[in-house]
Amino acid sequence: MPNLDSQLDLDKCPHCSVDKPNLKALGTQFDTYNFNNSIHRRWKNYGCARCGGVVLAGTDPTDRDFTITEMYPASKSLDEAIPKTAREYLTQAYNSIRAPAGAIMLAASSVDAMLKTQKYTGDGLVSRVEKAAENGIVPQDLVTWAHQVRLESNDDPGDAGFKMPTQKEARQVIDFALVLAEFMFVLPKKMKQGLKASK
Repeated sequence: MPNLDSQLDLDKCPHCSVDKPNLKALGTQFDTYNFNNSIHRRWKNYGCARCGGVVLAGTDPTDRDFTITEMYPASKSLDEAIPKTAREYLTQAYNSIRAPAGAIMLAASSVDAMLKTQKYTGDGLVSRVEKAAENGIVPQDLVTWAHQVRLESNDDPGDAGFKMPTQKEARQVIDFALVLAEFMFVLPKKMKQGLKASK
């Protein structure tokens, strides 16, 4: 992890995913203590010069190097339980959020790859999510969500009323894909691990 300094050294901004972001400290550092003063932490806020997002980083003040031990939001890392192809599409979608149309296509490709690993093929993405819900693989609320995001766009870019997708819409599709991955792969892995550990 990087150090608490005047500049936060990260590979990507946790908000906009720009490479090597310019994250400068905002204001002065501040300290917090728990109720009985047994836990002491030092914090700094950093602002991304590109997107304006803020990162809060904290350290143990007794560490002479001020190595960061906590960061909010944390950098994204996807669980290894997610199949490789789906995970790579989703990583690329997250990293290209500043190009919303491309990010949505990548997130949709991730959803497609996830569904195919469970033998849900053919038809559109939403109808395959519906089948997964019918089989108890994902909750019904995920089907409702699938209908609300731009998972499958039937809009014609040639139409006069066509609007390019926004970053907000891209983030919604990425969030949908992350939750789908959680239900289909991450939670089943955690349940297996929990059952094994409790024997």
